[in-house]
Amino acid sequence: MSTPPPQGNPFAQGQNPYAQAPQGQAPYPQPGAPGVPPQGGAPYAPVPPQQPGRKVSFKTIKNVLVGVGVVVAIVVGVITSMDDADKAEVGDCLKSASSSSDEMEVVDCTSSDAEAKVLKKIDGTYTSFTAETACRKVSGATSFYAQTGDGDNFLLCLSDV
Repeated sequence: MSTPPPQGNPFAQGQNPYAQAPQGQAPYPQPGAPGVPPQGGAPYAPVPPQQPGRKVSFKTIKNVLVGVGVVVAIVVGVITSMDDADKAEVGDCLKSASSSSDEMEVVDCTSSDAEAKVLKKIDGTYTSFTAETACRKVSGATSFYAQTGDGDNFLLCLSDV
């Protein structure tokens, strides 16, 4: 017959918490017993291997480069499509930015692209009729360029180069 384990508080008076275990039993679980890890093992669970870093694929690089290319093309297009006429001063030469556009571009007067020379720049808003009337008063003027509508309104009286 075996003795039942003590009940209650083991630190109560009269009970020895360091008493010997009954004959044939070890005071502590022995290494190798079921549920007890072998001695000398790591005190913590093994660390799982690190996941390899995400590799950047060719497709990702291609998509980023295409996106950057589109943005650059848009910026260049906007910059090159700006009208230079608002920067033109008396004595500058101009050419049409394109055959289908009435925007002007400042060019060197010795260039074969030069189409007209600025004789006078007048601030204000002009219709086609009032612009023609104002430039007739400028000696040597053969044409005009009027910019209206985007805040910087002016008239350029032009002569042939």
